[in-house]
Amino acid sequence: MPIESLKTLFNRDLNQLKTEIESYQIESDIWKNQKGIANSAGNLCLHLVGNLNTYIGAEFGKTGYIRNRALEFSLKDIPRAELLSKIEETIVVVNNALNNISEEELKMEFPLLVFDSKTSTEFMLIHLTTHLAYHLGQINYQRRLLDN
Repeated sequence: MPIESLKTLFNRDLNQLKTEIESYQIESDIWKNQKGIANSAGNLCLHLVGNLNTYIGAEFGKTGYIRNRALEFSLKDIPRAELLSKIEETIVVVNNALNNISEEELKMEFPLLVFDSKTSTEFMLIHLTTHLAYHLGQINYQRRLLDN
């Protein structure tokens, strides 16, 4: 998969994440859970930002990002403007990092063991696009439930 295709997918979905967070009619609802739904949109947003900054920003952008995954799910009531800023920063980090990856590097082994066995960088980046899309769908569904 060419780098430009990956950048297109990440940009599309990160911009849609911004739209979802902006679209909450009541800002505090960003942090609410519906019955049977474990994570609020705010926590899923923090999780996505942490995930991409870890696996793309730190690994390929050499940003020095240090992840605290537990906080992604325990922090609450961060203002919408701060979440939007974090998403904007992540868009820049992801684009800059992907600009550092050659097509040849996509075929190489991803530097971290994330799953049960090693994968290629290409596989990991594709996984990260689907992970983003999966949680983006959850956020959209939860927002529509809360806004109605």
